[in-house]
Amino acid sequence: MATPPQLPAKYQTNRFITLLRVLARSLNRLRLVIINAIFFGVLILLLTLMWRGESHPLQDQSVLVLAPHGQLVEQYSANPLQRSLAKLAGEPLKQVRLRDMLRAIGAAAKDPRITRIVLNTSQLHSAGFAALRELGAALDRFRAHGKPVTAWAPSLDQKQYYLAMHADRVLLDPQGALMISGLANYRLFYKKLLDRIGVKVHLFRVGQFKSAAEPYVLDHASAAAKKADRFWMNGLWDEYLDEVAKHRKIDPATLRADIDQLPAKIVHARGDLAHWALGVHLIDATATRAQLISMLRRQGVPPGRSGFGIRAVDLSAYLEALPHPTHHSAPGVTVVVAEGEINAGWREAGSIGGKSTAALIRAAREDRHTRAIVLRVNSPGGETWSSEQIRREVALTRAAGKPVVVSMGDVAASGGYWIAMNASRIFANPNTITGSIGIFGMYYSIPDTLAKLGVSSDGVATSPMAGAFDTRRPLAPNTRKLIQAIVDKGYRDFVGSVAKARGKSIGAINAIAQGRVWTGRQALKRGLVDQLGGLDEAIAKAASLARLGKHYPVRYKELPSSVFAQWLLSLSHSAMVATLQSYGLHLPQMFVPPSTLTTGLDLLLKAKPGKPNTYAYCFCTPN
Repeated sequence: MATPPQLPAKYQTNRFITLLRVLARSLNRLRLVIINAIFFGVLILLLTLMWRGESHPLQDQSVLVLAPHGQLVEQYSANPLQRSLAKLAGEPLKQVRLRDMLRAIGAAAKDPRITRIVLNTSQLHSAGFAALRELGAALDRFRAHGKPVTAWAPSLDQKQYYLAMHADRVLLDPQGALMISGLANYRLFYKKLLDRIGVKVHLFRVGQFKSAAEPYVLDHASAAAKKADRFWMNGLWDEYLDEVAKHRKIDPATLRADIDQLPAKIVHARGDLAHWALGVHLIDATATRAQLISMLRRQGVPPGRSGFGIRAVDLSAYLEALPHPTHHSAPGVTVVVAEGEINAGWREAGSIGGKSTAALIRAAREDRHTRAIVLRVNSPGGETWSSEQIRREVALTRAAGKPVVVSMGDVAASGGYWIAMNASRIFANPNTITGSIGIFGMYYSIPDTLAKLGVSSDGVATSPMAGAFDTRRPLAPNTRKLIQAIVDKGYRDFVGSVAKARGKSIGAINAIAQGRVWTGRQALKRGLVDQLGGLDEAIAKAASLARLGKHYPVRYKELPSSVFAQWLLSLSHSAMVATLQSYGLHLPQMFVPPSTLTTGLDLLLKAKPGKPNTYAYCFCTPN
């Protein structure tokens, strides 16, 4: 038997040296990992000690300053780790949660250390009327405790003013502006663009008012869509004018006339919008920021720690100063938030996933400490199957003997109504946007696009339907009939489910469905909701249905986050970090989550190729 050939000695030596080098590199990497672990452990310890040492207790006679920046939301659109890293990078997420503001205002009303609120809404760039109404009601309750609210801003738009008007006094900078112009809902239409590039969009819908996908098949809004939009938008605008007139003690007809004649009125005021606002009693006075501080000081507000300004605490610092709830084991009400578009699968907070939101409801139901669930809905809808997954969990929760109360936010339309319809009780604000009971299907094909590029598709199939949903081929008439039949069945299911849930006939629901949008007040008259009210009223009703008495905890069921992420988030809001950032020390911008740009083409771009996509969706947010 032949012996295997032996490697020369120099090659054996080289292999040994290579092995030693690999071992040395591995040991060096292990050393660096250990050193870094020790370094970051010590750093975290030092930061924690510094953070605790820098915190200041809330002083007596403090002013709670509410100056929300960015978007008013039910849930953050980024997880705690992303938010903390963005904050440490000097680019905090421009979102403020409605529940945080409601909690702060409610606590401040009973907090002897807080004497008043100063409100500046000029940086609140995105908010719905329903959420603003709930915040306004919280400010009214604060004032009912004998504590004043002063609103000041360099300028205000009509939504920012809708919250500011709840103050005892509304002040505007002398060089500022208040612009109230009414509501509009204009959309872009893409048919000519799609024709130009050869994309054929096939729309299948039920209901003459279901207009969500019209921009892909028309170059203008249909007469039916304009008629329906004008009805609910006029209802929303009437609510706005009535609320402003009531709080500012102005005749509603006079206010409407002043706004309708705005161009002439502003010309008469020589272009001075602040002067016009003062003349029509929308504000109480004009004042600079320095004049505001002097006024507050004259009214007894102490100076700040440096001897200047006023003794104030902002929203985040005040929330940190509040005691954390300790009654997690007591039976109570669990709130599940469903905000954003409804999509398939698992989604992070800030959007709704058929699986993830259904799982949250299921987890709340199976929690022995949960006696009732409040489903807070702020959604224009989305995919029909995902909506149905969530609706079934609501029905299963009621079948398990636990009441489910829906609280509608700014919008709960189409799929947003689908997930709400089986609740024990449905609450909506008067200016909630809801209804839009209807579905549509959408499919696109691109043979003309390929032809423009000199490409064609050809071949054979074993049966008529084989390859019917190939986007490279024209959509056959029989396939169109098949898709329309599926959409028709989906609409019948939607209307039938609503009729069963609301205890009405299918004919009665069909008459108010057809994709038509309603305000909360209009929906109440038509039996689509049970009661007007906000989140607090919905929670109280859920507790009543569960016989919880007057004292009960309220918990939010959300996707879990790590202990490290929560710690880093708290650190990012500390006084120590604020001091470091004042000297220009930030994390690199790479840690800031990228912003997303939404367009009217999103629905088409997200459509899955090669299959009909069915939606219960509503484009019903006015500007």
